[in-house]
Amino acid sequence: MKLDIVNTTGASTGKSIELPELIFGIEPNEHAVYLAVKQYNAAQRQGTHKAKEKGEITASTRKIKKQKGTGTARAGSLKSGVFRGGGRIFGPRPRNYDFKLNKKVKALARASAFSHKVSNGNLSVIEDFTFDAPKTKDFKAVLGGLSLEGKKSLFITTDHNANVYVSSRNIQRTQVVSVDEVNTYQIMNANNVVISEGAVGKLKELYAK
Repeated sequence: MKLDIVNTTGASTGKSIELPELIFGIEPNEHAVYLAVKQYNAAQRQGTHKAKEKGEITASTRKIKKQKGTGTARAGSLKSGVFRGGGRIFGPRPRNYDFKLNKKVKALARASAFSHKVSNGNLSVIEDFTFDAPKTKDFKAVLGGLSLEGKKSLFITTDHNANVYVSSRNIQRTQVVSVDEVNTYQIMNANNVVISEGAVGKLKELYAK
């Protein structure tokens, strides 16, 4: 599978690149994508929710009424969850929502996400570029050349490029990430994925291991 390589103005460079079928041409595994996205979202949860239980309520511990003869249920403390101001019964406790996912499943999910974008025509390859200094207007010019202004887009670079990253940081609906850090959620969450020429080669190396 070949794709034309474009430059920062959106014009063709006259070159094309062969996308490896192992990464960009497989039948997407929806369940693997679901698990990878679920793990990412679970890891974002702080898990700091907490409600006071019976033992954490400050109140009198005296028995509030006699045991029998009242015609109602027994009650031994105002801290009980059945009373207003009492402790929460089975309330939330701090916990870690993260769960383990095998490396092969993660790799399959990323490849499925890439293949999905390619099959829908939402992935393009751009020649490697950088900026002399971090300037938001320079990155906006790139978005304009690729007709991606106002669209939710993901740029995948070969390595972390500080100037490119900082230039894009203040632009809404646009994200720049290196190929080592990209995950399935970011790929699926973007409407358009722009991957650099060098990042494609690095992906081949990562999946060859």
